[in-house]
Amino acid sequence: MPEFIDRSEGRRLFGLNPEGYEDARPPYPEALYRFLIDQGALARGSVALEIGAGSGLATRRLLELGAGPITVVEPDERFVPQLSRLRQAMGADLRLMSCAFEDASLPPHCFDLVAAATSYHWLDPDVALVKIADALEPGGYAALWWNVFTDLDREDPFHDATLPLFGDQAISPSGAPDAIPFALDRAARESEFARSGAFEPMKYFETRWTLVLDTARVGRLYEGFSHIQRLPRPERDALLQNLMEVADTRFGGRVERNMTSPIYLARRKAF
Repeated sequence: MPEFIDRSEGRRLFGLNPEGYEDARPPYPEALYRFLIDQGALARGSVALEIGAGSGLATRRLLELGAGPITVVEPDERFVPQLSRLRQAMGADLRLMSCAFEDASLPPHCFDLVAAATSYHWLDPDVALVKIADALEPGGYAALWWNVFTDLDREDPFHDATLPLFGDQAISPSGAPDAIPFALDRAARESEFARSGAFEPMKYFETRWTLVLDTARVGRLYEGFSHIQRLPRPERDALLQNLMEVADTRFGGRVERNMTSPIYLARRKAF
């Protein structure tokens, strides 16, 4: 079985091509944000903390929906220009911390919402949840969500056709062959929060949808995956070319990826 990418390495593997990363990553479904609003976790004026913002894909939507001020913790310094441009373009009260979440100096019991969009799997949950709980106001919310490139109930022809291209590459903690993807392992996530003793019972919601990619976007999307970014450039370029050739020749330049977007929401207990 392939080895897992170390967390400390993985959280800094996404800024190889920041512009391409931002362009290719699909937005999170609006249903996830609606869930946050309906549950009372996101409202105008919510003081928010976001862990691992990357290029600001979720940050922008949180700001548009009224969150603010928002403190962003992003360990990959190559995303700083994009996050700074987002702050300027939106005139937002966005406070950027360029460091690992574990190293961030945060005010205690200050935030209404702590959000992690496709980043929580790069953290040690037992360490991270203590820090998240300490950062939240009593009654504040921790929200974790992902775009997962799979639907456990549907076949995935492009994934199956390209799996041999990856060989024994190290893989992200978010997914391992023949295992439930990290983001879809409800029992494990609920157990982590329960073990912390700081949160009320977790609420869960998911939505399933289809992402359609043309050949060029296949290359841009896969370039942003951690296990591909860490490859030496000749190997990375060859792999991306092979992926695009499969998309073009076997799928006619139209690839469908079956997506699941889950969200976990837990409320901080009163002290």
